[in-house]
Amino acid sequence: MRATGSDTQPRAERGMRADARRNYERLLSAAAAAFAEHGADDVSLEEIARRAGVGIGTLYRHFPTRQALLEAVYRDQVEALRARADELLRSVPPGAALATWLGDLLEFGRTKRNLTSALLTTLSKDSELLSSCSSMMRGAVTDVLGRAQEAGAARADTDPADLLRLVHAISLTTDWAPGDHEQADRLLALVLDGLRTQPG
Repeated sequence: MRATGSDTQPRAERGMRADARRNYERLLSAAAAAFAEHGADDVSLEEIARRAGVGIGTLYRHFPTRQALLEAVYRDQVEALRARADELLRSVPPGAALATWLGDLLEFGRTKRNLTSALLTTLSKDSELLSSCSSMMRGAVTDVLGRAQEAGAARADTDPADLLRLVHAISLTTDWAPGDHEQADRLLALVLDGLRTQPG
């Protein structure tokens, strides 16, 4: 999931030459895919460089340490979710925007946990990175939920923080039921049904 457009480019990416920016983006995409498949601690930087089609020296020029790469991938994914919320609010009806964004959030949550665990080995929960990413997530869910509530497509008594916690809880089911790949989607469907305004 990549943010697009000059306003949503990660800060480290702005001002790069075009070729350097392409390599940066390839490395982030390759790292995100590798972390999702193998875990943030169980894939080598050499493997990530190979997947991105660049040399290990290029990887180290952009990300001097594994921690720097982890932080960049995490921030990139959160910025992409923020940008996705804005895109959906511009392009589809509010109720559909909310449902689609929550689905994207659930997909992110399925891979976020091992990234967060790896980050917390060196960062505290109130670090600048995690605090700013948390703020972006709260802003995105507040916007998509608020628009749906204004349109009468979601219950007015729904709290944005509750929604974030619900989707996070659903994402944990991938650990509890690894053989049931559709359970998380079924649970999200139940949440979406409960969000809809009820007659009377």
